[in-house]
This record gives sequence, structure tokens and C-alpha cells, in this order.
Amino acid sequence: MDLFDLKGKVAVVTGGSGTLGGSISKYLASRGVKVAVIGRTQENVELRLGKIEKAGGEGIGLVVDVLDVSELKQARDTILEKWGRIDILINTAGGNLPGATLTEEQTVFDMKITDFNKVTDLNLNGTVYPSLVFGEVMGDQKSGSIINISSMATSSSITRVPGYSVAKSGVEIFTKWLAMEMATKFSEKIRVNAIAPGFFISTQNKRVLLNEDGSLTERSQKVIAKTPMGRFGKIDELNGAVHFLSSDAASFVTGTIVPVDGGFSSFSGI
Repeated sequence: MDLFDLKGKVAVVTGGSGTLGGSISKYLASRGVKVAVIGRTQENVELRLGKIEKAGGEGIGLVVDVLDVSELKQARDTILEKWGRIDILINTAGGNLPGATLTEEQTVFDMKITDFNKVTDLNLNGTVYPSLVFGEVMGDQKSGSIINISSMATSSSITRVPGYSVAKSGVEIFTKWLAMEMATKFSEKIRVNAIAPGFFISTQNKRVLLNEDGSLTERSQKVIAKTPMGRFGKIDELNGAVHFLSSDAASFVTGTIVPVDGGFSSFSGI
């Protein structure tokens, strides 16, 4: 028996049209997983779905607002009608927003409450709502794995991103709470965990981490100095943790937060 075998399983990836979700979706499809790619724009969803199909994988693309429960339920019904079950849910929808990021000159008292609300809503409720809608299917079938995305912004205070830090901290305790709820009230075969990525360069943070000439910004230099491996992560380096947590190899792993950070969270910096 191959504990890591994922063939034939059905996965839902929220934020599947983004950099992180797209990478995970393509990887899972390459391992024989049927993948429902959920994103906010038709163009990006079709782009990611095209890459899955080009690689010989099976998937469907759904344009859904993760903060709209009715749209999530419609997506759930579509997936069940096509494949009959949901085995894996990966909540990658989220990220920081420009208006919720303070500049070097600003203090917390300059922060706009509306932007704070947007980023906390997207990252926290954007994880909670899909977990409730798709997790209910897992509760009925008595099996499944939910993987949330946390952040290094929860283990210690990182300057300039108060809303994002608060939201991801909420994601971590929700992960632990839902793990307890699903195991005690539904089935010990339903697991809920989170991955806490270290620093990866993406379209969202590129301007903060890289200068126009590609050199490291002052902020990047501080990140690298506190990362024992001395580099940023590559987006596909998250796939191994996703695979493990999705598989039977992690059958006794629930309620945990797995850092994938090059040692950032374990290093004091001195």
C-alpha cells in the first residue's frame, strides 16, 4: 500500500487561479487528482485549467467569490454532480492588499479601517466559509483533508502588515478548532491542518521584496538575514507538504501548523 498515493481523489483549491493555488493545482493534477480550480476571474481560472489539461490532468474551473456562501454552495453542487465527492480542500485564497500595507513613514494610526476590514475578511472568512461549505461534504462522507494557508506573520510581529497578521493568526486557531470539531463529532478520518509559508516572491509582494533592477530591497535583506537557508523559497517547494497532508501518510496528523520557511521561524536572528 502506497501511503502517498493520491490517484482518483477530488480536490478543491480556492485561489486556484493565483500563483500559489495554481502551482498546487497543477501539482495535484500531475499526481492523478481531479482538481476543481476556484478563482475570482474567468480569464485566470481558464489559464490555470489549461495548464492542468495540457499536462494531462483532469480538472474543472469555477469562478467563485470565496466570501459569497451561495456561490460556494453552487460550486460544491457542481463538483459533487461531476465527481460525487470531495476529498481535499486547500484554501489558498487570500493575500495582502496594497491599501492594508503601511508605508515606512506611516504608523498604525494612519491605517484605514476599511482596508483593515477587507484584508481580514479575505484571509480569515475567505478560509472559514469554504471550510464550512466543502467541509460539510467531508463530514457526510466521514473522510477528507482540509489544508489552510497561514503565514510567518503569526509567529512574531512583522512590520507594516497588521491586518494580514491578525487574519492569519485567526486562520491558525480556526484550523486547530476545526480539527477538533471534525475529529470528535464526525470522523477521525477528517483532518484539518495548515501550512505556514516563509518568504516566496510572488506578484503580490514583488514590489516590496525586489527593486526594479531585480536587486533585494532593504526589507528583503532583513528577511534573508533571518532565514538560515539564505534565500527565498521556490513556489513548488510547498508541494511536498501539501502532498503529505493530503495523503494517508498523514493519517494521524491534525490540528497542526507546518512551517515551510527555510528555518525562518526557528531562528532568532542572532
